Amino acid sequence: MNADIPPWQSGSYGTMVRCALWLLTEVGEGEIFTKTQLREAFPETSQIDRRMRDLRTHDWVIATNRDDPTLSPSEQRFVKKGAEVWKPGQARAKSATAAMNATQRREILDRDDHLCRICGIAAGESYDGGIETAQLDIARREVLKPGGTAVEMVTECRRCRVGGRGQQTDVTDVLSRLGRMSAVERQLFAQWVEADHRDFSAMERLWGEYRSLPAESRETVRSSVGRP
Repeated sequence: MNADIPPWQSGSYGTMVRCALWLLTEVGEGEIFTKTQLREAFPETSQIDRRMRDLRTHDWVIATNRDDPTLSPSEQRFVKKGAEVWKPGQARAKSATAAMNATQRREILDRDDHLCRICGIAAGESYDGGIETAQLDIARREVLKPGGTAVEMVTECRRCRVGGRGQQTDVTDVLSRLGRMSAVERQLFAQWVEADHRDFSAMERLWGEYRSLPAESRETVRSSVGRP
């Protein structure tokens, strides 16, 4: 065990800190644990689930089946360590992106037109195939700007949130590529920005469907390309 990480059983720390240490030393980043394992590790704490959730306000990422559909209702995944809350001052240094109140959440959803900013789906709308319906949530996105890195809030569906977890948005790169566009391309892009929407051509939609096909079906399409 890393000498800088104290033992999680130490009575010198509060329950939230001990829970952080338990995740690091007994579970490990990227690994799955169950609610039963957590409660067995802290039998003296009746609300250990809440103490663990408090770590999220210190930038610890702990996924449930709401965030990651591959998990069962009794499982959670320790995704990423946040602030080292066992060190002096860290447990009191709340993240600037701590939990929102209902008003803030509603304002973000209204701002984003109650649509996932990644795929554009609305809450309750069915994904392609009609088996699963979308659930919207507010995600924290790390954004690289000309002046440095910031964390911004954005509406995402559960599927896109899981698929894009840990990715960083580079606004500087977007601005750089925009600057390299021709006047005609910039004008078209400006129209999309103004409408906050763009229609995909029939060929683009067909390409998207082709890319989602299983390998054997893609081969069937590939063999027919170019035939009259």
